[in-house]
Amino acid sequence: MQSRKTIVSLLLIAFALIALAGCASPPPAPPPVATQPQAATAASTTAAAATNTVPAQVTQANLTIGLAVHADPATDQFWSVVVKGAKDASATYGITLKSGGNSDPKQQSQLIDNYVAAKVDGIIVSMANPDALKDSITKAVAAGIPVITINSGASRSKEFGALAHVGQTERVAGQGAGDRLNSAGVKNVLCVIHEEANVGLEDRCAGLKDTFKGTVQNFSVASTGTKDVKGTLTALQNKLTADKTIDAILTLNPTIAIAARDAIKATGGSQKLATFDLSPDVIDAINNGEILFAIDQQQYLQGYLPIVMIYLYKTNLNTVGGGQPVLTGPGFVDKSNASQVKALAAKGTR
Repeated sequence: MQSRKTIVSLLLIAFALIALAGCASPPPAPPPVATQPQAATAASTTAAAATNTVPAQVTQANLTIGLAVHADPATDQFWSVVVKGAKDASATYGITLKSGGNSDPKQQSQLIDNYVAAKVDGIIVSMANPDALKDSITKAVAAGIPVITINSGASRSKEFGALAHVGQTERVAGQGAGDRLNSAGVKNVLCVIHEEANVGLEDRCAGLKDTFKGTVQNFSVASTGTKDVKGTLTALQNKLTADKTIDAILTLNPTIAIAARDAIKATGGSQKLATFDLSPDVIDAINNGEILFAIDQQQYLQGYLPIVMIYLYKTNLNTVGGGQPVLTGPGFVDKSNASQVKALAAKGTR
């Protein structure tokens, strides 16, 4: 009987505790977890990613720019690198590039005139023969087309109304070659000119004369040049055979440099050789000890930078250089850095 009372008492206590619990304030419920259908979750993730996407840093421009140089970029190693620079910059800025070139200044002038007639938004032109191009360039400027000169003709660029000139100061580059050839211990340098009436080439040889302590002979192979390399090779062989006092050669073009190297070999000579400008063959010759050094004007920049400059002028009225040339050189490539430059040349940018 006592056990039965005990059980009943325990049950009554249990019921009382339950009742008290019912009267107490319930603990706050945890916040509900929202559930989303799988498709909606994916859409939200995509939207978040889109929100965090970095906007394009360069506004694409609906511009057309014409490039007119004094050689055919399709067959000239040097100018093909210039055109690559211009193409790469144009792709970055959404620009349509028209390019061409001709060693005949009349044909180059006609190309500029064609760009003016097409009402392009800017023109880039090399001025190896400034006087022959003057009328076409001034017509472009008069038509309100911004012009940037490159490579040659820096001293006439402002006179013709160009916004700026991009390149190296050729006489200064020639002076640098003279200093290096002094260090090589040579006494009689042949400076090989491969184009007629090219003021840039004449300035290079003049700069060499400024600083070289020995004798400098200008030697023209313009009748053959890069168009007839075999003829140029023969002319150099004949010169080296006729004048045994020549102990160094400075060429002003990479194709002519290789012809000079072959002429030295063919005549059994030991002349030191240096050159302006780069090509894969020149870089290999430097690594092989056949060429002392090459003066690098970084022609990729001569294509790339003018595109950027015209873009900035057309979209933001910016000008660059303050009336002075925007220098891309001279730099020097020798055995100490030729291998590094070779890797870049293989990509078409050096």
